[in-house]
Amino acid sequence: MSGCLFHRYRAHVLEALRAVVPEIGEDVLGRVELTPARDPAHGDMATNAALLAAKPARRKPADLAADLVAALLKVDGIARAEAAGPGFVNITLSPETLRSVVPAVLQAGEAWGEGEGGRGIRVNVEYVSCNPTGPVHVGHCRGAVVGDALASLLKKAGYDVTREFYINDAGAQVAMLAWAAYWRYLEQLGTSLTEEEFSALVPGGLQYRGEYLIPVGEALKAQFGEAFAEPGGQPADPEKWFPEVRSFAVARMLEGIRADLADLGVSFDVFTSEAKVLGDGIVDRAIDALAGKGLLYEGVLEPPKGKLPDDWEPRPQTLFRSTEFGDDVDRPLRKSDGSNTYFANDIGYHADKISRGADVLVDVLGADHGGYVSRMKAAVKALSDGKTPLEVLLCQIVHIVRDGQPVRMSKRAGNFVTLRDLLDEVGRDAVRFTMLTRKSDAQMEFDLNAVVAQTRDNPVFYVQYAHARCRSVLRAGAEMFGADATTDTVLSQAATDGLDSEAETALIRRLASWPRTVESAALAREPHRIAFWLGDLAADFHGLWNKGRDDTTLRFLQEDQPEATKARLALVAATAATLRSGLLLLGVEPVEEMR
Repeated sequence: MSGCLFHRYRAHVLEALRAVVPEIGEDVLGRVELTPARDPAHGDMATNAALLAAKPARRKPADLAADLVAALLKVDGIARAEAAGPGFVNITLSPETLRSVVPAVLQAGEAWGEGEGGRGIRVNVEYVSCNPTGPVHVGHCRGAVVGDALASLLKKAGYDVTREFYINDAGAQVAMLAWAAYWRYLEQLGTSLTEEEFSALVPGGLQYRGEYLIPVGEALKAQFGEAFAEPGGQPADPEKWFPEVRSFAVARMLEGIRADLADLGVSFDVFTSEAKVLGDGIVDRAIDALAGKGLLYEGVLEPPKGKLPDDWEPRPQTLFRSTEFGDDVDRPLRKSDGSNTYFANDIGYHADKISRGADVLVDVLGADHGGYVSRMKAAVKALSDGKTPLEVLLCQIVHIVRDGQPVRMSKRAGNFVTLRDLLDEVGRDAVRFTMLTRKSDAQMEFDLNAVVAQTRDNPVFYVQYAHARCRSVLRAGAEMFGADATTDTVLSQAATDGLDSEAETALIRRLASWPRTVESAALAREPHRIAFWLGDLAADFHGLWNKGRDDTTLRFLQEDQPEATKARLALVAATAATLRSGLLLLGVEPVEEMR
């Protein structure tokens, strides 16, 4: 990130602080920040260095800030430094230093913003991980977009990222899928049973009745004929068909899930099967590891308040001492009959992720998993001896509306809106960008009218339009000077002295903050910050475009001013490269033209 002004001048701030307070410790230096100034009138950057160092230096923050200002004024490229507030220092860069961002962007291209803050840190990001019992719906969609964008963000910040999908292909829900697929198979054979008559034969009743399973029934008939049924399409003994139908149905559902996610632009490096985790004994080994640490005991839990969870029993169970790791109660791992709880299976899965060398685990989950977080963090802390942190991002529900009214778009799936429905309605770009216009733990209203409107109020249109406008200007510039004279490489050599208007300076200042925005968003695990920042960049560019309508001296292309025009083309090209960098990070197409 050699072109990052914030990294470069933070190093100068640390050097100045060491000069002013020679005894300052690395613990304080590590917390020093250099951030964009909140108000451009106060400068380009602000630092909390004096505020942090005042107490260990036993000095007043204001006095320390004054000394820091004196030291910073000696740094090349700093035009002004001023103490502000209770110990902050505002820094204004020289115009030449600020304008140096333009060639730096053009030399980096779409790699502008890539960092090294995560170098050597292996992060496993698990997301979606839905039961393979139905198509992906909009609830899964939000987690898919957040997880995928977070993985891309971490990668751009220099982390070694693994994208993982955990296939919940064991347990009661998959058994219910097998029965539902078998019913659709019997329908294809012309069974005389009604759906309700068949449901009465199913342990717990027929749970999945959506039409999406009809193709699975057709495929079962095509592959196995009547081998799994009695004459006349009557149901056979489950021992005859259950394992194969379950495996077949899971595989077919996963095909559909992967296809829908691929159309959303979401892919994975690793698919891990819950059934395999159980079959390989990973869960039992994880439980044995906890026992070896003295963290298991036989006990009876007090009944929890409110609705009793499925894994609570008023009988002796094998309990994990999760309260020793920050949980509010100890948690059962084995029931009184010796079978594992769901939590035990999840412990085994996370133990497997730790064993594969992850330094940090990130789980992107639906908000309904909120009660799961503290126990799972406790288990990961215990398994890794505190060396591998688990971070959890919760994604709140998404409400689909049209004309202000709730929408149920799916007939095929039953009572929920599928990802496929949403993609067919508004397209991938609108889905991905819109899902990132709110923080993941905030509820979202997805307005079908708004996300396809070609107005400033539609954030994805507004940002893509900025990129398309940039490309339009650059095509016109190529016609004026020739394509060879308007490449990023050539434009990076343009003299930028004339880029001194308020609007041009604001745009350059925004471009300068991109590497730091990537770094800070990655550290906070908040990919929605990227969508917000791109909206701000688009606003700066559209603002400059509009000013050129009223002030001819600010127009990008002026045939009688070739050098000034090349400088502005360089700024436009740098803006386009940064917009592409951000849009590609979010998985959104940086379109060349808008119709």
